[in-house]
Formats: sequence, structure tokens, C-alpha cells
Amino acid sequence: MFTVLAALSGMEREYIRDRTLEGHESARKRGKTIGGVTDDSMLSMALHLREQEMSLRDIAKRLVITTGKKKGQHPSPATVMRMLREHDEQTTAPLAS
Repeated sequence: MFTVLAALSGMEREYIRDRTLEGHESARKRGKTIGGVTDDSMLSMALHLREQEMSLRDIAKRLVITTGKKKGQHPSPATVMRMLREHDEQTTAPLAS
């Protein structure tokens, strides 16, 4: 009985995940942004703070979103991590070619 319930729960979770990803893709096609809004000044500040070996949480607490619905709020640590990772991937990609 528990095995069947666990399987149904897993299928439901997968269905919700797929629907969420479809919604995000639909929003992107309409020009909506998902997650925190980042800009070049926020990226440069995050890079500077990372050089000082600050944690992602501390970096996120020091940054402020300047545009959009979340103006004046701090980005999440996940947004900071994604922003820094994308920057690192862009800067190392030309070297790999």
C-alpha cells in the first residue's frame, strides 16, 4: 500500500514540476523575467564582494535590486549564485574555444 502511495506521490511531484517549467517557459516567451532582476552594477558589486571571500548570503544582503517589482529588496542567495555562475561561464567560454 505504501509503495503505491509513494509512486503516486512521485508522479504528482513530477507533474507539478513539468507544469511549473512550462509556465516559466511561457512567461519567458512573453518577455517576463523569472527571479530577481540583475544588472551590470549589481554584478560588479557581487564580484567585488566575492573577491573579499564573503558568503553568498552576505553578498545578497549587501545588494539591492534597483528596477522592477522587487525594487529596493535584496536578491536571494540563489539569484546571486546564478548571476556569478553565468558570469564565470561567459568569461571562461572564450578561453575554451
